[in-house]
Amino acid sequence: MIRIAMRALVASAILGLAGCASAPLHYYTLVAPADAPMQASQLQGLPFELLPVSVPAQVDQPQLLVRQGGQGVVLLGSERWIAPLGDEVRSALSSDLVGALNSQDVSGLPGNNKPRLRIKLDLRRFDSEPGSYALIDAVWSVRVLGGAASVPLACSSHLRETVGPGYAALVQGHQRAIGQLAAQIATVARSLGAGQPASCPAG
Repeated sequence: MIRIAMRALVASAILGLAGCASAPLHYYTLVAPADAPMQASQLQGLPFELLPVSVPAQVDQPQLLVRQGGQGVVLLGSERWIAPLGDEVRSALSSDLVGALNSQDVSGLPGNNKPRLRIKLDLRRFDSEPGSYALIDAVWSVRVLGGAASVPLACSSHLRETVGPGYAALVQGHQRAIGQLAAQIATVARSLGAGQPASCPAG
């Protein structure tokens, strides 16, 4: 009986290992592939600092959370973000803003009362439906610090990207949405940085 029990235990362990081996972990990032790095001489825009990004609690998970069947959601155990989602969104937006503004992200560095932009982003929705759409709904603000500091301008953005099947396509859709968000923020930031009136993007 003991030998039979041991064999059953070994067989169960082997099946468990086989099950684990059949579901490898996949990691994703929202930071889009980098273009050729910009030289310091090209970064002529007003420097910016991007505050930590807040994300809805329900999607603030290591795993991808996707919609399924309209009202249902599924937490994907083997499909994961490489970093916390708020950090991923912040890193991706920072990278896109560097290109859109031709400037540097100086977050965490002393300001020395020199003019800089301060950008704040709060995600209200971060929806994912494989083979259908990637959606970002956000509120954000931009203000100029240092010198003649400006009153912040607060705006909102609703961005929806159609995506193909697969989780990689879904993540790429969110990358495109963040790129569009960076372009909208940059339009406002450039005007404020130049001391000109600015208005929120339409839609």
